[in-house]
Amino acid sequence: MTKRFGFDAALFSVKAYLAAILAVYIALSIGLDRPYWAFLTSYIVAQPLAGAVVSKAMFRVVGTFIGAAAAVFMVPPLAHSPELLTLAIGGWLAICVFVSLLDRTPRSYASVLAGYTAVLIVLPSVDTPQLIFTTASLRVQEITIGILCGSFVHALVFPQSVSAFMLQRVTAILTDAERWSRDSLAVDADPAIDGERRRLAMDVTELQQLSIHLPYESTRIAPRIRTVRALQDQLSLIMPLGAAVADRIAQLHEAGIPHPDIARLLDDTRDWFARLGQMDIAARTTEADALRARCAALEPPVRAATPWHDIILLSLLSRLSTLIAAHRDCRDLAEQLESPSTRPVSARAAELLEGRRGREVHRDYGGAVRGALGAFATIVFGCYLWIMSGWHDGSTAIMLAGVFTALFASAPDPLAPLRTFFVGTFVAVLLGMVYGFVLMPRLDGYLQFAATMAPMLLMLGMLMQSPRYAGVAMPMLLGLGSPVLVANEYVGGFASCINGGIAQLVGIIYAIIMIRLLNSTGAQAAIRRTIRAGWGDIAERSNLMGPPDVRAWINRMLDRIAHLAPRLAMAGRSPGKPLYDALRDLRTGIAIGELRELRLGMSPERSAPLTAVLASVGDYYRGLEPDRPAPADPRLLHEIDVALGAVQHDEDPAVGRSGVLSLYSLRRNIFPEAPPMADPERVAA
Repeated sequence: MTKRFGFDAALFSVKAYLAAILAVYIALSIGLDRPYWAFLTSYIVAQPLAGAVVSKAMFRVVGTFIGAAAAVFMVPPLAHSPELLTLAIGGWLAICVFVSLLDRTPRSYASVLAGYTAVLIVLPSVDTPQLIFTTASLRVQEITIGILCGSFVHALVFPQSVSAFMLQRVTAILTDAERWSRDSLAVDADPAIDGERRRLAMDVTELQQLSIHLPYESTRIAPRIRTVRALQDQLSLIMPLGAAVADRIAQLHEAGIPHPDIARLLDDTRDWFARLGQMDIAARTTEADALRARCAALEPPVRAATPWHDIILLSLLSRLSTLIAAHRDCRDLAEQLESPSTRPVSARAAELLEGRRGREVHRDYGGAVRGALGAFATIVFGCYLWIMSGWHDGSTAIMLAGVFTALFASAPDPLAPLRTFFVGTFVAVLLGMVYGFVLMPRLDGYLQFAATMAPMLLMLGMLMQSPRYAGVAMPMLLGLGSPVLVANEYVGGFASCINGGIAQLVGIIYAIIMIRLLNSTGAQAAIRRTIRAGWGDIAERSNLMGPPDVRAWINRMLDRIAHLAPRLAMAGRSPGKPLYDALRDLRTGIAIGELRELRLGMSPERSAPLTAVLASVGDYYRGLEPDRPAPADPRLLHEIDVALGAVQHDEDPAVGRSGVLSLYSLRRNIFPEAPPMADPERVAA
């Protein structure tokens, strides 16, 4: 979000330092016994964007109160039953992790925080259960002070706008999408375009995450979330449409059939894509309507025996027209985002915003169960080891292990950040000893403390903004917020400092061991679950009789593609093949939705060939296995060809056109290497 080590990073570091020092000052002024919680929290909630820090602070406040309430509720009745208390706190953490993994938005932070806040309060209180309410209330006060200080400073002192950042990202995303679509229209399109186009799935997911923070914007009038959702919908159409158009152009080129009018249309469309960002609404709409009218005029008619090359041409022109409309709509909605008024910038924008609801996403229930069980096992088995060892500071290790398993449960590779966290924590322990036993004894008063901490905190605050060093900088910052360094008076205690440092390192090692034991096949299993979920959706959608929700299907599949990418990279597998399959499945689901929509207006006799195709497609996807995907049964190809012949003979021209488009898309997706369909008269017979 910011340039590494530039002005933005320096400004963020200064604001984070001021928030932390202010939080410590307030905590000391009102007599809180553990001001380091306020210090730590101010850095944990720090974000470069004003809306993000405020929203994260709100989620953290909610999670902290819920976690503290859960701790107060659990400890008194179970204080004399350590086994039951261990099961209760492990179960609570598991429930919170499960909920957070299903949410998959910044709001999930509240759920995971509610889980590990209870762990942080309960485990240190097992020896003094009678003080649980006091302990919980103090933690809430200390954490809330850190939240409020962080929110106040980052939101009001030279705030950086979430809205401005989102608008910049939208401009960049649209520019890239238009370039990809323009390049896709070339006869010799670069194969790399297909891989770049898939980045749209990641971009759409990024807009989803950013939009969560918009209601907390403090620097300008924030765009309405439903406008962002409408833009996401139109962006979601571009990837399957662009891939389909490129495929049809390649088919026509391979057939060697000259189409000079089509070539001119493609050239003019490429030119329109190149100028799209500089056009106003009126010019953009006029030229888009003219291009789409040319597409409609060039469409060959659907008749009883439409030649195969005419079917390809019809599919190309139809998809191209829809692609042009999607890009036009994206630009209208981008202007709507920038408009300070709620009035629609165009009639088309008003249509797109009407009745807009939330975005549907993929939910990995299997992964959520795995993460919840991992958190539960980490707490329960860790408490058993702690009790058996008799190590007083063992609670710190178990607390940290529980926090880490909760925080990194959603990470594609939770071991990677934990290894980096171990390095940062080890350096922080050594650095803390220098501060605690060399510098702190020589300080007198709060101002000297603030000045002494400033150089290291400012440097680490800048490193937090670097993707390369953030994983080490954050644990170092948290290490400097230890009870030895941030306290109302100098406490010293070399033995306790060493014990605390060792407990932190042991907690990280224990979390690594537990994650390795419980998640040895986690990435591969997540990949298989995600692919199988898409196939299951297709199988289920094929058998439904009601009207389809194509937009929801596209949203879920794009979310699955974005979900797959980092896990495939972590597993060391090339993302091309699995992501191409997901893109193929996305287009298959769209074709199924179009066939179901078409079937709604037909009698059972007329729709019988379509019903047979849908049933066979459902059977095919229902029987697929991610590790051994079997080719489709040739009988399905025959059923598709039979249905193609039937819709070409239908008395309703609209049914013929829609049916040919959908069935041809389905045929290309499932049987991309199949030869052209035989004579429709013979197939239908």
